[in-house]
Amino acid sequence: MDNPAQAPILRLMKTDILIVGGGLNGPALALAAAQAGFTVTVIDSQPLPIHKDPGFDGRSYALALTSMRLLRGIGIWPEIAAHAQPMLEIKVTDGRAGEGPSPWMMHFDHAEIEEGPMGYLVEDRHLRRAFLDALAADDRITHLAGQTVVAQTVTPGGVQVTLANGDRLDASLLIGADGRKSGTAERAGIKRSGWDYGQTAVVCAVAHDKPHGGIAHQFFMPAGPLAILPLTENRSSIVWSEGRARAQELIAMDDAAFLDALKPAFGSFLGQISLTGARFSYPLNLTLANSLIADRLALVGDAAHGIHPIAGQGLNAGLRDVAALADVLAQARSRGEDIGSAQTLQRYQAWRRFDTTTLALATDTFNRLFSNDNPLIRAARDIGMGLVNSAPRLRRGFMRQAAGLNGDLPRLMQG
Repeated sequence: MDNPAQAPILRLMKTDILIVGGGLNGPALALAAAQAGFTVTVIDSQPLPIHKDPGFDGRSYALALTSMRLLRGIGIWPEIAAHAQPMLEIKVTDGRAGEGPSPWMMHFDHAEIEEGPMGYLVEDRHLRRAFLDALAADDRITHLAGQTVVAQTVTPGGVQVTLANGDRLDASLLIGADGRKSGTAERAGIKRSGWDYGQTAVVCAVAHDKPHGGIAHQFFMPAGPLAILPLTENRSSIVWSEGRARAQELIAMDDAAFLDALKPAFGSFLGQISLTGARFSYPLNLTLANSLIADRLALVGDAAHGIHPIAGQGLNAGLRDVAALADVLAQARSRGEDIGSAQTLQRYQAWRRFDTTTLALATDTFNRLFSNDNPLIRAARDIGMGLVNSAPRLRRGFMRQAAGLNGDLPRLMQG
């Protein structure tokens, strides 16, 4: 007979909200929900040392103005403001590597809107450390790092998840913030729609001789766009979309060969460039959850909608999910409603479904329109960019969209 003293001790924990996913959207929602008075547990598959690595690895995010407002509202922005580069202008051009851009372009200047910079560029390492510190400082939040969920079950009046170590956690509501291949969505039976683009994004950062002036560049080439995004200290983040085979070649190159391949597309407008940090790559696809909700469950971020990075709106869309869901849950609590009820979650889906689907289709259309070399389509899109650039009202509309200012803004994004 087994010795009972040797049996594993399994814990049963109770919390208001369980969040699966410790990237950026999950912690942001945890902080917003805790601020509204909820107890929250974040289940994070990554061990803390990976998140806390202080080294610069080249990854960064373009945060829209409204995303900055959310981070300010949950107490994160003061910790990263000194590391944030304001995005003062955006220049969108078309052309081929080595031939320079087309004379037709779109130029957006933040001075044309009243609210300030359209957004900010922030390195991943600064964001993650600020989130970790904030999670640790809030006694309403439990952060379980290095843990994975192996099962989830809807219970009478709640939901229960089982961790790989055997622990069980009960809550009123389960949130899936666990990325495009969300296990939370899959276990709930939520199907996905979408397609593959046959492209891979190569991500890195470069240092350069000349100042970037806070200007972001989007250069559309036949195989895919090249984004040059300004960082602090005369550095820029690169997101280079290429066909799969070519992207594999670029990743396999040594630094010198990679720079030689990059320079014809990058150009010489910032002087000499050199690599700083590592290179990463990830396949590009469109994947939309067929529903943002299920019994006692809601999805946010890439778990709900993984889109093309062509406009840099992936994280911003996720943070808008976070702000909207935080609003819905706080309002439900104030009315004495069950935060995990179908009626509560339907309000979240009704708020976010149209916006996320529209954004996904828009980025898909832009990618298909610009990632080709058909001469008739090239001529039409160049003329179209010139017309937009010559129309102040259209320019302002595009800028306000990039800044996240359009639509029904959740409280944390209103400023």
